Amino acid sequence: MRRLEEKKWRIVTEESIRKYCEWLSNCEKSEGTIEKYRYYLLQFRNYTRERNVDQGIVLMWKHYLRSRFAPVTVNGALSAINGYFKFYRWEDCGVRFIKIGVSPFCQESRELSKEEYQRLVEAAINRGNERLSLLIQTICSSGIRISELVYVTVEAVQKGKAEVDCKGRVRTVLLTKQLCVMLLEYAKRRGITEGTIFITRNGNALDRSNIWREMKALGAEAGVEKDKIFPHNLRHLFAKTYYAAEKDISKLADILGHSDVNTTRIYTRESGNRHRMQLENLGLLVTAYNRISILL
Repeated sequence: MRRLEEKKWRIVTEESIRKYCEWLSNCEKSEGTIEKYRYYLLQFRNYTRERNVDQGIVLMWKHYLRSRFAPVTVNGALSAINGYFKFYRWEDCGVRFIKIGVSPFCQESRELSKEEYQRLVEAAINRGNERLSLLIQTICSSGIRISELVYVTVEAVQKGKAEVDCKGRVRTVLLTKQLCVMLLEYAKRRGITEGTIFITRNGNALDRSNIWREMKALGAEAGVEKDKIFPHNLRHLFAKTYYAAEKDISKLADILGHSDVNTTRIYTRESGNRHRMQLENLGLLVTAYNRISILL
């Protein structure tokens, strides 16, 4: 009877989500992580429609997500609710993550090229959206996360570096001289004398959803597939460009703020087509046409 009574109270509410997110904040989780968890928990709440939560309903939600989203996205949602269950001691409701095989190649359909990046910047300029053009260039030239743009302040730009506090770690993000000149000139024209440079007309920090939407709107004019246009892809382009020039993955990990170099390896993966071209350039086929190669 006691067990049944406990289950009657296993209902996900907005208040319980708020308390959990407040706890995450006290644990110094990043704002980006907290917002992502809040979003997934609200989606789960809408799915359960105030029904009692047990592992059965969680498994149904997992199946529902798998039929609509990529495994990585599904695991992100499961991470949010499993953490919520652990906080409220509903451990028996938790479910396993989807096992994902690690591919040595990135999806070419989502790989943003340097030329496409340049066209996005030009499209923003042509639209008269100077703030967006500078924001795109700031992320791509420094490798900073979109959630870390708040640390790009007038004071930081004057020093040529931003001290970023993310996920409990503080790191220095260097800003190029040319970027600093561009940002200071922009701030002067906008009357921004201190604090964060990328702000709304009301002086608030830009919302990531608004940035996402503004970037997507550039697609048609820039001739870039919308699936390639999202802020984090600019960070990936920075990582690939830096690694291609320096071949120093440990230093790149420090620049990006990764505690595990294996995370950085994901950012430096090449497309399958590029790898195929590299294999062809090795010149290891002895005969042409349809004859069997003696190397095979």
